[in-house]
Amino acid sequence: MNKYLDIIKNSYSDYWNYVKQSVLMELNWENYFYGLIIISLVVWALEAIFPWRKNQSLFRKDFWLDTFYMFFNFFLLNLIVLIALSNSAAQLFNDLLGIVGLSVANFQLLDINELPFFARIFIFFIVVDFVQWWTHRLLHTFEFLWNFHKVHHSVKEMGFAAHLRYHWMEPVVYSSLKYIPLAIIGGFSAQDVAFVHFFNIFIGHLNHANINWDYGWLKYILNNPKMHIWHHVKELPEDRKNGVNFGITLSIWDYIFKTNYIPYSGRDIELGFEGDEKFPKNFIEQEAYPLGKK
Repeated sequence: MNKYLDIIKNSYSDYWNYVKQSVLMELNWENYFYGLIIISLVVWALEAIFPWRKNQSLFRKDFWLDTFYMFFNFFLLNLIVLIALSNSAAQLFNDLLGIVGLSVANFQLLDINELPFFARIFIFFIVVDFVQWWTHRLLHTFEFLWNFHKVHHSVKEMGFAAHLRYHWMEPVVYSSLKYIPLAIIGGFSAQDVAFVHFFNIFIGHLNHANINWDYGWLKYILNNPKMHIWHHVKELPEDRKNGVNFGITLSIWDYIFKTNYIPYSGRDIELGFEGDEKFPKNFIEQEAYPLGKK
């Protein structure tokens, strides 16, 4: 037990020191704090230059709420629970395997570090995105998970910051399901993770931005604003009640598994979900909402 308490304590102190160093301008490849700010400002500027819904304010409905969510989920949430939880869970998993004389290394299919940099990046990116796509479908399929995911779908006007409006339970689910495949294909360097992470954040911001883009033929590979807005449509077709366009960064999974849906321009469609007029409007009540559901 003391070992796990030490892991939790060290996780908090190490992550707090990391956040302090990031904010105090220790610029490096892994500085997520300023990376997030730079990406957000770039995509916000694109919204200002190329607005799709021209009557939508740059400071749209819930802009500041989404901005708070963005920094809370990216930094404070890690500090409060996720870093300590993930480190403790990883150690527990290793300890349980150790009881039967195994380790994570026994399940590793290949040594990813022997591959060239771009091969490692590509494998990491594809595996993570595919697992996230399936996880996203689960969030829409099971009522228990959907109640948490409603926080993200409560957005009524789309903008870049809506990308990171989500309940704290979501990264717990995503991270849990990503851990096993990533363990099987081997470890990755911090540079590998950062490279993919920043690319995913950039595409995710664009997907939610007020921009009329689909990237031409690349729309069949990359998720895009004209596709993703239909994921947020309030009135789904009768045969798609569990949702459409589940792509995170890649759209190709939706085309492969026939969950793609873009019937016409979604510029002026109503966003949300059935009954969203009764959904809480502030951060605290939105976070507490799923806990009050049976």
